[in-house]
Amino acid sequence: MTRTPSPRTTSYVAEILRLYCLLPDTPDRPRPLDRRLAAAFEQRRVPLDLLGAAFILGTARRTFSASAPLPAIRSLHYFLPVLEEVQQQPLDPGYLEHLRRRLSATSSSAAFQQWR
Repeated sequence: MTRTPSPRTTSYVAEILRLYCLLPDTPDRPRPLDRRLAAAFEQRRVPLDLLGAAFILGTARRTFSASAPLPAIRSLHYFLPVLEEVQQQPLDPGYLEHLRRRLSATSSSAAFQQWR
């Protein structure tokens, strides 16, 4: 018997994956492992704004790094260490807004407009 996911789970997972795929240097479509990780976030009740903060911080670090261009992000798992970091030490909202604005100015991605 196949169980249909609840609308809440479907929308939560879909939103995480939608925002992830809007980020620069991420795939156009999520992989099955990304879907499983997003479902795990839903089960752990990770707030979307916390994931958004991890997306912004992780992307900002990549974008403003002095290193040579980095390879593309291949999985949502890339953001796990950053998520753990922002869970342990939440970012100041003003700093997060500063990063979001800087990223919006340097990227054509619509993802950063989501966290206003």
